[in-house]
Amino acid sequence: MTQKSETVNPFDPTGMFKGVRDAGMDAWSKMMIQCVNTEAYAQATAAMLDAWLTTSAPFRKAVEKATTQVLINLNMPTRTDVIGLAQRLTNIEMRLDDLAAKLEEGRPACGPNPQPGTAENQS
Repeated sequence: MTQKSETVNPFDPTGMFKGVRDAGMDAWSKMMIQCVNTEAYAQATAAMLDAWLTTSAPFRKAVEKATTQVLINLNMPTRTDVIGLAQRLTNIEMRLDDLAAKLEEGRPACGPNPQPGTAENQS
């Protein structure tokens, strides 16, 4: 942290407490930074996170199953319904792009296209 150039007013009853508080916070900050930047801390955090994820998986599955059942009862789309629809729309979009590319290949490269009902088209 930065050093403060303020002088402590001896008649300020909270000035001394603020200084002690700031010094304590600086000491705790330095100690915690050193603690968190160790391999042991990383391994302990990983073990706790792994244990939490393992124990919460059945609960998460139960909540997901209940939510799916509620959505079905309310005639609303579930996550799988939305994913399926997104896949179908993506497939349709790709097919339309392929058709557009094939149509572009079939057009003549030079000159304007004749309009229906013009003299060029009525021969």
